[in-house]
This record gives sequence, C-alpha cells and structure tokens, in this order.
Amino acid sequence: MQNDNETFEAETPSGWGTQDLRHLTPELFAKIGMPNIVYVREVLAGELASELGSEIDVPADTRLYAVHAANGDRMAVLDDRDAAFAGARQYDLEPLSVH
Repeated sequence: MQNDNETFEAETPSGWGTQDLRHLTPELFAKIGMPNIVYVREVLAGELASELGSEIDVPADTRLYAVHAANGDRMAVLDDRDAAFAGARQYDLEPLSVH
C-alpha cells in the first residue's frame, strides 16, 4: 500500500517549478498539504446546526473555530481559537488561519 506522499511523488514530474505544478490534478493538489497542514476557520454555530443537530447546544450567533484538513475535511470544532491552534499542534499538525 502506498502512502499519499509516495503517490504524489510517483504521479508528478520531478522538481517544483511552475510548469510542474500546472500538471497537477485537483486531487493531487488537495493532497499537497496532507497530512501535516490544517486550517482554522471561524464559523457561527448556526452554520453547523444542520450538520451537528443536537450535538451543539449554543446560540446560533456563537463564534466557533473549525479545524479542517488541507483537503477541506472538518476535523474538529472548538469554542476558542487558541485552543484550536494548540490542539492541532498537540498532534504535530501545522495550523494556519483562514479569514
């Protein structure tokens, strides 16, 4: 079984010039930051209500912080930005802020 890095290296031309990046498929581009990079994005509780239902019991205008993998998959939702960054680092991930 190949890991994502081996697949990426096997399917991309050698080097990282601009010309090489133009040949990346959307799927490979999404894997570039995986699994080390995550992004933290502020969301309102109301935006998550349809997905989380009764799991979240806070007013709709409550600011929360969602941690997403580089491919966009949501990994966690926290009520504190600093906690979201600290939690990501605890798992050896590199959190980036998205505005």
